[in-house]
Amino acid sequence: MNKTIIRQVRALMPLRPLTLHEARGIAERQAALTLELLAQHEPAVDVGLIAELPRVEVKVEPGRQLGGISGFSQWSRGRWLVVINRDDSGTRRRFTLGHEFKHVLDHPFIKEIHSALGSSDNERHRIAEQICDYFAACLLMPRSWLKQVWATGVQDTGGLAARFNVSEAAMSIRLRDIGLLEPTSRHARLRGLSRPVRDYFQRTPGMQPELCPTTKM
Repeated sequence: MNKTIIRQVRALMPLRPLTLHEARGIAERQAALTLELLAQHEPAVDVGLIAELPRVEVKVEPGRQLGGISGFSQWSRGRWLVVINRDDSGTRRRFTLGHEFKHVLDHPFIKEIHSALGSSDNERHRIAEQICDYFAACLLMPRSWLKQVWATGVQDTGGLAARFNVSEAAMSIRLRDIGLLEPTSRHARLRGLSRPVRDYFQRTPGMQPELCPTTKM
């Protein structure tokens, strides 16, 4: 089934200009289908499975080679190349991989689906990055999973972040997005290379939380 995952998830995208509300809703549906097709049913998501999809190559490179950005994706030599900053924290690498996978999914439709999101190319680019962040949050912290864990009594941001293997900053934003925490004014404004690639996206002992990225080449 792996060879059809990208095609199946892309099929959820309507070929017309989207409103921001529609784009976020579709991103959440895409994330849910991605998890289903990757057979992920509980936290923490093994997001490194993206690196094993056909025609997707994930590289983890030193930050100096990326010019300080967290990652980028591009079509190259018949496959998608996704490059992640090795020097970022484990939680940030996981978020960046989810963010870049959304760019891969949207690439064939990008000129049309975001054409109504903003009055300039810069604004459309900024909103597209926010949508990719939203997809990554939905992928790593699915709404239904988070509410189930919340209902068991695990309601502190740190405990939830550890359960889902994300940063506390990312968890705080997600909790506000789905209504489990009250929004803040800031949130309202924001809306070793020899290791196997998947190892870079697993839980690491003593991980330090970091702010999630919104990066793209």
